[in-house]
Amino acid sequence: MPETINKVMTAKEAVSRFVRDGDHLVIGNYTAGTCAALVFEVIRQERKGLTLYSQSGVFDVEVLVGGGCVDRLVSTYVYRAGGKEGGSAVERALKAGTLEMEDYTNFQYNARFVAGMHGFSFMQVLEGAMVTDLFKKRTFMGENKYKVISCPYTGKQILTVPAAKPDVCIVHVQRADRFGNAQYWGALGSVASAALASKRIIVSCEEIVEHDIIQSSPHLTVIPGYRVDAVVEIPFGAHPTEVLGYYNLDRVMYAIFFMSDMTGEGLKAWMDEWIYGCVDRPAYLDHYMAKQGAESLDAIRVKSYYSAPANYGAAYTSCWDNEGKERTMGVTLDEMEKIMEEKGLLYG
Repeated sequence: MPETINKVMTAKEAVSRFVRDGDHLVIGNYTAGTCAALVFEVIRQERKGLTLYSQSGVFDVEVLVGGGCVDRLVSTYVYRAGGKEGGSAVERALKAGTLEMEDYTNFQYNARFVAGMHGFSFMQVLEGAMVTDLFKKRTFMGENKYKVISCPYTGKQILTVPAAKPDVCIVHVQRADRFGNAQYWGALGSVASAALASKRIIVSCEEIVEHDIIQSSPHLTVIPGYRVDAVVEIPFGAHPTEVLGYYNLDRVMYAIFFMSDMTGEGLKAWMDEWIYGCVDRPAYLDHYMAKQGAESLDAIRVKSYYSAPANYGAAYTSCWDNEGKERTMGVTLDEMEKIMEEKGLLYG
């Protein structure tokens, strides 16, 4: 039976209900389409003690660390504004000893979430990593960052990573229905596996659409509604990053952020203005247009480029016709059961 619970709520309500202090939190998006509005709300609500997973630790990780939300970070990449000399929120926190970090390759990171998504406890990865500092240097995960085991089939020593099963995933997609069926297209990265490996899922989207639109393009649904806890409609919810089919990366805003992030004082001023100073995403957009002009937002809106439609038609959708008869045998269910009973084929 399809999910029929309306899960639409505000970002404030979703974060308040489903993100808790001390959670293992994963940012589902990979570089593109980052769930900026949800990240900002986590910061406004002053969540603490998070273990954060992010496949690409760019501005989203920077502001969460800068906001004092994160104690531990698992990532494959961290952007250092201005290099080691200039630093960044992550660099400064590592030097200050307020943040611990574990590094993985993109393949290893994804393997952890694929394992979690499928209910496995670990996943095999390429053993070449054993000669690198990724394998040798460990912080809070210790011996559980990797484990070497004997293959039960060949006896060969193989490298494994543990499954990742976060408490909550926050993720931004193009569209969803009110039941939580979330559709995403473009560079997928770890979007689906990060969400499906998590216990709770908050989806923000550019627009909430009717369920029949979701049904008409099932190949785009990467997170099924029954797994989703909250749906939040947030136009420009990934700004300043891009969302395929909606808007491009805002390069000017991105540059302003990273120039600010080069110092602790600069980042604090940026966050005071754009996160703490804006109660929600509509306030953020109003502030942006007042400062940069509405034309700056219009300039990054996409020009439409549609894919060719796919034909999902069928001659019929059920083996039972409109009169309740099985199409091949031409009998009703009651008649079929009677035949089976007469032949001794009906059990239970």
